[in-house]
Amino acid sequence: MATLKHSRQRDCIKEFLMGRYDHPTADMVYAHVREEFPHISLGTVYRNLSLLAEIGEIQKITCDGPDRFDGNPEPHYHFTCTHCGAVEDLEFETDPSFEHLAPKNFGGHINGINLSFSGTCQFCTKKS
Repeated sequence: MATLKHSRQRDCIKEFLMGRYDHPTADMVYAHVREEFPHISLGTVYRNLSLLAEIGEIQKITCDGPDRFDGNPEPHYHFTCTHCGAVEDLEFETDPSFEHLAPKNFGGHINGINLSFSGTCQFCTKKS
């Protein structure tokens, strides 16, 4: 991969994500970044989010509804609420055995693991 040119906009996006734990959507990131860069386009935000995820500096979380983004690139699990759509980190150690079990009956090459959980979050559970 060619050397990545420095971008203040990309830095702003990454800093915003690293300070958050609610896994914002691209629109939420865009709204924040526009405060510092009023002329930035939504397309630029999407391209930078995709690039940061591709190079492993953030995580892109695909779920029902809009993708979410996580400033923590380390392997960890997520929970998505099927009622309100909230995405949360699950606080327990990842299981390295998945990396060894998955390829046993698979002829291809696995680059990574994306394991997520879904159900009803504590706030939606309290409401019902």
